[in-house]
Amino acid sequence: MAVTGRAVLLAFAGVPVVLIAGNAGDWVLWGYAGLLAAAVLLDLLLAPSPRRVEFERDGDTSIRLGETATVTLVLANPGRRPLRARVRDAWPPSARAAPRAHDVAVPAGQRRRISSVLTPSRRGDQHAAGVTVRAFGPLGLAARQCTHRVPWTVRALPPFASRRHLPGKLSRLRELDGQHVALVRGQGSEFDSLREYVPGDDVRSIDWRATARRDAVVVRTWRPERDRRILLVLDTGRTSAGRVGDTPRLDHSMDAALLLAALAAKAGDRVELLGYDRRVRARVRGHGRASALPAIVQAMAPLEPELVESDPAGLVATIIGGRDRGRRLVVLFTDLDAAALESGLLPRLPALTSRHVVLVAAVSDPRVHEMAAGRGDARAVYHAAAAERTLADRRRVTAELRRHGVEVVDAPPETIAPALADAYIALKAQGRL
Repeated sequence: MAVTGRAVLLAFAGVPVVLIAGNAGDWVLWGYAGLLAAAVLLDLLLAPSPRRVEFERDGDTSIRLGETATVTLVLANPGRRPLRARVRDAWPPSARAAPRAHDVAVPAGQRRRISSVLTPSRRGDQHAAGVTVRAFGPLGLAARQCTHRVPWTVRALPPFASRRHLPGKLSRLRELDGQHVALVRGQGSEFDSLREYVPGDDVRSIDWRATARRDAVVVRTWRPERDRRILLVLDTGRTSAGRVGDTPRLDHSMDAALLLAALAAKAGDRVELLGYDRRVRARVRGHGRASALPAIVQAMAPLEPELVESDPAGLVATIIGGRDRGRRLVVLFTDLDAAALESGLLPRLPALTSRHVVLVAAVSDPRVHEMAAGRGDARAVYHAAAAERTLADRRRVTAELRRHGVEVVDAPPETIAPALADAYIALKAQGRL
């Protein structure tokens, strides 16, 4: 039960009447209160039952973060009385649903449709909390209220801001693949065909046996590798929760991973995903030549950093284990944290690099470079010393990783995605995949 503002106003309106009544004020007060209570009770009895209202949902189920989703709610009034109600379709605060409430009038036996617009402020699943119906009586003094469970989920996908770099990287990939007319002669490792030698060709590509059978010098042409396997590994442990700017490091890593996945899929490679800290948080396996990008986006959406130290032994065992142990490009998205890597991952790298090509992608913090340049006062000098120590540790860890045969891409959020794509294209051009 709920009392409306109209009933409260009527109660206050009786105060002057009681004051004017003078000595008979007590009788007037009780009489007015009794009359108002009877009116409220009658209005409550005449109000339609909100429990009988039926609901259906429809609308968007997934959007990219930063976009809006529309979720519709259909109310059916199966009763004999017209329904005049205020309906609140409740969502979590991070869903940013608008409007907060809807005023609806549903005649007996009819239906009405209302819509809520969601603009999620965070990635992941947004679940409807419940639909509260407050049905008013004909006098508008009281209302009957009930909350219904009407489930619906809207998944906010990673925004993929680095998509703008995809056309340029695809152009480079086509040049490498020989599908785009360019002055650059790409090299690969898969034999494509034979053709006559032209000035400027690498003499090492001359096929002497084919030349001996013909009257002209013949060279082999190559194309970049296709149908190679790429495993994107997102470290969802403690270091992924650190914020670079206003965004967690994990989200920056996801954006770079999506650009690489889209580029590799266009190149004909099979892309897989693994999210891991102390256990597998997400996994997408590649099947055939079909692009796994939609499945990867869906798997990334609910991932959140876990405030635990990652288990490098379990991570390496998960990567090299399983039935399919073919050679892959393993791209590990983690932080170049000296303490964590030197005691955890570095001792286990030989088991990984002996089977796979390993590339570590790390998001650096531009704020650290700004602090390292500060010399304004004593406080800035101390900050600069701490920043220089951090940068020196990252350089030492990077050098150690490269001594183990690991490629390293260490870049700020604005350039990590294109830098990683360039590293992938370079590996293909060198025939290392």
